[in-house]
Amino acid sequence: MQTILTEIGVDMSHWRTDKHFTSWLSLCPNREISGGRVLRSKTKRTSNRANTALRQAAQSLHRSHTYLGAFYRRMRARLGPAKAITAAAHKLARIISIMLKERREYIDLGEDYYLQKNRDREFKKLMKKAHALGFYLTPAANHNGVKMSPTVSVS
Repeated sequence: MQTILTEIGVDMSHWRTDKHFTSWLSLCPNREISGGRVLRSKTKRTSNRANTALRQAAQSLHRSHTYLGAFYRRMRARLGPAKAITAAAHKLARIISIMLKERREYIDLGEDYYLQKNRDREFKKLMKKAHALGFYLTPAANHNGVKMSPTVSVS
C-alpha cells in the first residue's frame, strides 16, 4: 500500500472517475477498433510502480479466503492466470480509489458472500434461459428446508 500511495498520493482529484484512475494505471483494455471491428484489446505496457504493486497484490489473492480471493479464483478459472491478475488488480485499484475519494474503510464481505452471490447470479441466468425455452425452475427443498438442486418443469 505504501508504494501505491507514494506513487499516486492521497489526492484523488486528478482523476474524475475510477475508470480514469484505472486507465492511468494501465489496468483496463486498450481497444483498437477499425471499421467497427476490434483489432486488439490488450492492456498497455507500463513502468508504473503502482501498477506493479497492484498486480503483485492481486497475485497474492490466490490463497486468500476473502471476497477478492474468491473473485480472483473465479476469474483465473474462466480467463487464465494473466488476465485474472489484471482483473483483480483492476478491482483493487477501484477499491483504493473509492477508499481515498470517500475516506471510507474497506469492509471485506467474505468468500461465502461472494460464492452465494455468484450462485444466485447463475440461478437467475438459468431461470431466464429456461423461461425463454418454455420451462420454469423451482428450487427443491430437502426435509430441513434447505435449498437443494432445482427441478425443471414444462409450463
